[in-house]
Amino acid sequence: MASIFTRIINGEIPCYKIAEDDKNFAFLDINPLVKGHTLVIPKKEVDYIFDLDDEDLAALHLFSKKVAEAIKDVIPCKRIGTCVLGMEVPHAHIHLVPLNSEGDLNFKNPKLKLDNDEMKQIADKIASAFK
Repeated sequence: MASIFTRIINGEIPCYKIAEDDKNFAFLDINPLVKGHTLVIPKKEVDYIFDLDDEDLAALHLFSKKVAEAIKDVIPCKRIGTCVLGMEVPHAHIHLVPLNSEGDLNFKNPKLKLDNDEMKQIADKIASAFK
């Protein structure tokens, strides 16, 4: 059975899409730690990130870098933090989280509750900055 992320890639489940290329896909996390919290995933459904072949792993990280640059262009922050947990969804993914302090990357923090319009606005701004 396809993972929820594969279903998002296939358009079966809606998302706040940021960008995609032939191998990767980026969209806003629907339970963000902070505004602009984005997930970057390979289109190839692989559970554990280090099971990706070297070419796909490199492509995922290079794509993530471009997404992070777009996030930083539109979300006020000092840096973009990255985190790979991979425990909640059996599909490799990288969290890109705008940071103003180290505490912003604590997954025990309460998640933001943003309405559809605000999520769409954030996604559109980041997508427009993606190069």
